[in-house]
Amino acid sequence: MDLGTIFVTALLVGFSGAAMPGPLLTVTIGESVRRGFIAGPLLMVGHALLEILLVLLLVWGAVGLLLAEQVQSIIALVGGAFLIYMGWTMCRDARRGRVSLQLTPDDGEAVSLHPVVAGILVSLSNPYWSLWWATVGLAYITTSMTWGMTGLLVFMSGHLLADFIWYGLVSGAIAGGRRFLNQQFYRGVIAVCGVFLAVLGGYFVYSGLA
Repeated sequence: MDLGTIFVTALLVGFSGAAMPGPLLTVTIGESVRRGFIAGPLLMVGHALLEILLVLLLVWGAVGLLLAEQVQSIIALVGGAFLIYMGWTMCRDARRGRVSLQLTPDDGEAVSLHPVVAGILVSLSNPYWSLWWATVGLAYITTSMTWGMTGLLVFMSGHLLADFIWYGLVSGAIAGGRRFLNQQFYRGVIAVCGVFLAVLGGYFVYSGLA
């Protein structure tokens, strides 16, 4: 992948993960009711700080191992297979109406912590977050590191920008009292993202076998 492709695909993959329902989305909805639009960006600051720290620890501690050809192939295969699985489940759930975007908070969704701290703790508490970085995240790190630290910076820029765009959009929709994020549109976004993830997963599997 060239740097432009790394950025665009990291943005789309990040958006796909951010758009799926989860604890961070739930807290964002509750906090946006209390604090307004700023809640989403603040939560993402905490989330981003955690992910930047994780990536730096991975790279500083295992850069030689991650760049080994055999290790890159294994990581690409595992990450690609997980992307294909994610894409398939997203398309399936969107088609069956199993995913929904609830823009009204339930009891207990708001937290008493500062949003930046909450963004860190909620991300850490989500087992899906750890699984994603152990598979897809590692595949992207090894791919981007072929361009050195510039490649890693490009990947992280695209990945984090996706989080800020999506959660900012959700916060804006709630704070503004708008409901343009209707269920039909949301499920369409999930289905399109699912197709993209499956195709990208196929690319990673192919590169791992090549």
